[in-house]
Amino acid sequence: MAATADQKALRTEIAGLEIQITELQSRLQDAKTRLAQSESRVIDEAAKPSMDEQLALIKVNLQEVLNPEIMEAALKKDEPLKIYWGTATTGRPHCGYFVPVLKIAQFLQAGCRVKILLADIHGFLDNLKAPIELVKFRAEYYRFVITALLHAVNVSTDKLEFVLGSSFELKPDYFMDLLRLTSIVSEHDAKRAGAEVVKQTENAPLSGLIYPLMQSLDEQYLDVDVQFGGVDQRKIFALAKEVLPKIGYKERAHLMNPMVPGLQGGKMSASDPDSKIDLLDTAELVKKKLKKSFAPPKQVEENGLLSFVEYVLLPASALKHKTQKFVVERRDEEPLVYTDIAQMHKDYTDDVLTPQLLKPAVTDALIALLEPIQAEFQASQEWKDIETKAYPPPPAPPKKEKKKKDKGIFHPKKVEAKPDGHVEGADKAEVDVGKDGGAQAIEKLGLEDK
Repeated sequence: MAATADQKALRTEIAGLEIQITELQSRLQDAKTRLAQSESRVIDEAAKPSMDEQLALIKVNLQEVLNPEIMEAALKKDEPLKIYWGTATTGRPHCGYFVPVLKIAQFLQAGCRVKILLADIHGFLDNLKAPIELVKFRAEYYRFVITALLHAVNVSTDKLEFVLGSSFELKPDYFMDLLRLTSIVSEHDAKRAGAEVVKQTENAPLSGLIYPLMQSLDEQYLDVDVQFGGVDQRKIFALAKEVLPKIGYKERAHLMNPMVPGLQGGKMSASDPDSKIDLLDTAELVKKKLKKSFAPPKQVEENGLLSFVEYVLLPASALKHKTQKFVVERRDEEPLVYTDIAQMHKDYTDDVLTPQLLKPAVTDALIALLEPIQAEFQASQEWKDIETKAYPPPPAPPKKEKKKKDKGIFHPKKVEAKPDGHVEGADKAEVDVGKDGGAQAIEKLGLEDK
């Protein structure tokens, strides 16, 4: 039946109203979005720490600051301070990584923008600690680990950026600048700069001399105000301060963490299983290692457990619970509650806090800190797959009655995997640089966009 004139008019009116409703809904949503953004800015401004508060957070627990005036001048521009920390993607990250990562968490809390350089090329240059065929996988593994460490202490990673070294260090402009540095830095100065960072060997390869030059140049190509690292990198930082202005680039500030002793005293090392705890170690293994840790009564110096409380457990509690606190339970007595390391040192020196009390307290706190990291690992099949590729297990010993078989590109016939991830054996060179000298691996370097 044909529609009447009134029906046609009503349909036209309805269509017009529907268009108006759609437009009004769009305007309403836009207004709500602008209101939310405005409220967010107000909250951000209210929560933004003052410059003095920013500097206090940035400097806490540091051993040394070079050129703080550069950092202060950058903060006065009322823009986020840009900081970078680099880590060579070599051995498996251990609990010692909590120390720099918790400082990074404090930088983020202070409103800084932080770039983490996954230094795959540096790992290869440092006496082939990272075989060229594996550096891509290890870089991905490190990104998973560092993100999980920050999640474990409830730190947002919105202002954190991961940068793969090979994404810019293999480009022509960078390489030309590197050649410019080689023309003004002596062999003596380059070797001296890397003495505490690059593995020193007899008749060392030239790659160890290139390493500190690249770390200096990274400051420019990452476009930062500050570089952060351990105090063992001080000579590289001093080199960067000296040579970058000579090729037309500005000088940066440098922030340095102290070197935290390992569980056996001395430096915490990935190559010494007894000196460190892997982030994926079971609770039973953590208890076993900490039970054997070096903690002589009344001795504060070189005491890895007290240092771990100072640089990891106390800052972690402040980030997680907004209160810095470390609790030591005692049988038949009130627990010892510490909010700063000075009182812990005094009680330990006075034998109020004994190794027998300290070890189980650190054990319980560390296991609790590792739980969310390990849960994140178990929930991520991608992370598990990358771990297997980055640190392939050593080949199983062949059965006597069968001929030994080639296990593939990551398992040559004559090679043995060491605890820090590097390999030894007759086929070491093939694993380190590949059958083709690493040409194909270098072409494939780079992380997929996430």
